[in-house]
Amino acid sequence: MMKTKILILSVITLIFISCIYSIKQVKVNYKKLPNLFVNVLGKSENEVNEKIKHAFNQLFYGDNESQRIFYTVGNDMAYIEDILHKDVRTEGMSYGMMIALQLNKKDEFDRLWKWAKTFMQHKSGQRENYFAWHCKTNGEMIDSNSASDGEEWFVTALIFASKRWGDGEGIYNYSNEARKILHAMLNKVENSDSRKVVTNMFNKKEKKVVFVPSGEADDFTDPSYHLPHFYKVWSWFDKENSSFWKDAVDTSRAYLKRAVHPLTSLSPDYSKFDGSPLSIWGGTQNNFQYDAWRVAMNVAVDYGWFQEDEWAIKFSDNLLKFFYSQGIKKYSSLYTLDGKPLNKDHNTGLVAMNAVAAISSSLNIKKDFLNELWEVEIPSGQYRYYDGVLYMLALLQLSGNFNIYWN
Repeated sequence: MMKTKILILSVITLIFISCIYSIKQVKVNYKKLPNLFVNVLGKSENEVNEKIKHAFNQLFYGDNESQRIFYTVGNDMAYIEDILHKDVRTEGMSYGMMIALQLNKKDEFDRLWKWAKTFMQHKSGQRENYFAWHCKTNGEMIDSNSASDGEEWFVTALIFASKRWGDGEGIYNYSNEARKILHAMLNKVENSDSRKVVTNMFNKKEKKVVFVPSGEADDFTDPSYHLPHFYKVWSWFDKENSSFWKDAVDTSRAYLKRAVHPLTSLSPDYSKFDGSPLSIWGGTQNNFQYDAWRVAMNVAVDYGWFQEDEWAIKFSDNLLKFFYSQGIKKYSSLYTLDGKPLNKDHNTGLVAMNAVAAISSSLNIKKDFLNELWEVEIPSGQYRYYDGVLYMLALLQLSGNFNIYWN
């Protein structure tokens, strides 16, 4: 009888150890981004580190009126301000959290998260656990609707924070907060034409992110919201919906191939789920505009982390060849998809995103795009918000300081 009990206990112990081992040995393959400033431009590690430090200090702690975009509130909160529009957006808050996470700035991360959690996240009702896409700097909601990219970046920043710093108590239990948002994304009403009905942030049939989870805005998407590299991380984290997120990786990569122009690699701001350009509400969102700048970053970082889709090389090469043909120091910021300029601005935000395309480009001209970003001034003045966050993200991504935190 004793031998039987010992045998049973031994078997149970082996099964338990096997389960623990299998959990710990979940195989995830990813790579660290290279430091292209060192490898391609020949800068020293110290030069690169000083450049990042200077940019962060100016954008987060520089002059109140002309330099900073990060403003503290009390002892434990802060917000990123869109200076031009004098408001706070989930886009900027989530980017700010990711920047802080990558630089190991836990205090700044927690301050931003508490402000977003306190003032932007809905606590009940149809919108529970979604975020109002923009608020006044005093925390008052301007629009209760959500812009899906904010939630996407919040989730990924929180997952990485959990892995890098560990979970704390309450709202600083990062993994728990990420799960709440992910659950909300897939568990509202599937779709509706009524603006009074809040819907899923991902269309389950299309397996693609929607522009806004409400009314007609959930019937189309935004190419710059497609983040297959984030969905891959979510598939490791969210075991309940792992299969869905794996499918979302594939559908987003396939979608982006259809959404960009085959020769210029320019994408529209908005598109239908099949990738065809879309204009709505009397706008010109079928053109390459401010949202679309970020597609280059998303494709390049996805390739840099996982190297699973060789199309990224073709995309980046075509994009850089197009902008190089327009003049490296003078290309416009807005275009039709086939390459007709729509203004004469040359914005630092687009300079930054084009430089990130160097991660997945095979062309020697990528050095010119890297060099332009290296030489451009840190954004300041009234337009420093959007240009500034994209500039800061690009510095991190091109210096090898934009990493997956998992193990």
